[in-house]
Amino acid sequence: MSRVMRSKLPQVGTTIFTVMSALAAEHQAVNLGQGFPDFPCDPGLLDAVTRAMQAGHNQYPPMSGIASLREAVARKVATLYGRSYDPGTEITITAGATQAILTALLAVVHPGDEVIVLEPCYDSYLPGIALAGGVPDLVPLTPGTFRPDFARIAAAITPRTRALLINSPHNPSATVWSDADMLALQDLLAPTDIYLISDEVYEHMTFAGHTHCSAAAYPGLAERAFIVSSFGKTYHVTGWKVGYVAAPADLTAEFRKVHQFNVFTVNTPMQYGLAAFMERPEPYLGLPAFYQRKRDLFRAGLEQTRFTLLPSEGSFFQCVEIGSVSTLGDADFCRWLTTDIGVTAIPLSAFYADGFDQGIVRFCFAKQDETLYRALERLRTLPSL
Repeated sequence: MSRVMRSKLPQVGTTIFTVMSALAAEHQAVNLGQGFPDFPCDPGLLDAVTRAMQAGHNQYPPMSGIASLREAVARKVATLYGRSYDPGTEITITAGATQAILTALLAVVHPGDEVIVLEPCYDSYLPGIALAGGVPDLVPLTPGTFRPDFARIAAAITPRTRALLINSPHNPSATVWSDADMLALQDLLAPTDIYLISDEVYEHMTFAGHTHCSAAAYPGLAERAFIVSSFGKTYHVTGWKVGYVAAPADLTAEFRKVHQFNVFTVNTPMQYGLAAFMERPEPYLGLPAFYQRKRDLFRAGLEQTRFTLLPSEGSFFQCVEIGSVSTLGDADFCRWLTTDIGVTAIPLSAFYADGFDQGIVRFCFAKQDETLYRALERLRTLPSL
């Protein structure tokens, strides 16, 4: 008897990040594609986790996360953004930001509900909506600038709109939403019951006069928002997969109903280590300067190539236009760049459901200086295609 599998995600294959990282490894390319640092985290954080393991913190923690870490998150958010969240009922520790976003979607989206997504977007958003039974309503960010177009967002709202997903600082474009953007969003959503899922994993990486405007700082947004952040991005430990969600108590209650059954809880010694490490705010307060130096180093090198640089206002990404280098599509160009030049990037078309190709690719500069110099040396030799 043959068994026919009915896929819940029939359009989904292996992620572009996995594909390009495998190609980079095969060809020994400098991997500036996948967004992870190639440098170590602070030894003090490793020491804190080691002490936690040695102290016996190796069994299940509370489902919502250990109290000291939730309290540390609440203090940070209150200090930076001026909103007080109750660590007992409004902060949840998650198995990374991807799990947090999926759990928020599963908590509030019912079959047939519409979710507005601004493209280009991170590749987990649309599968998460599909798994929740929702229908994505894709609204493009303005091509070229990647700014939000509030007229188009307003036009997308229908009686079936259940949630809106935003991301700032933005992956992949490295744009940062302004205070005016957030106020416009607050006004737009004010007469609605739409939930907001605010992906803020790069919150501590903004450059040259740009400031992160968290949804937590805007009362009309915070009251409807799941605010997502990532310890992995903040502390250079992406493989730990630890994040958090801040949300009002009624939203958190629904979030935790799902959280307890799709992951239950999160790595215990990592939580204790992070709680101890967060007693010092300097590591995350110093991230803008840390990453701006890397951004500036990388941009200075790229200016000696034929790429056209787009602004990089936040995150640890740099996008470039490839039109003056190649007539290939962005995906083919990234494959060629990996196999023939030895540097890996990600095509921006991978962040659009329909593969919209603007001739733009994304590099990650969260790398050691030596790695960036090696990549730049190769990129300066680019022939015309």
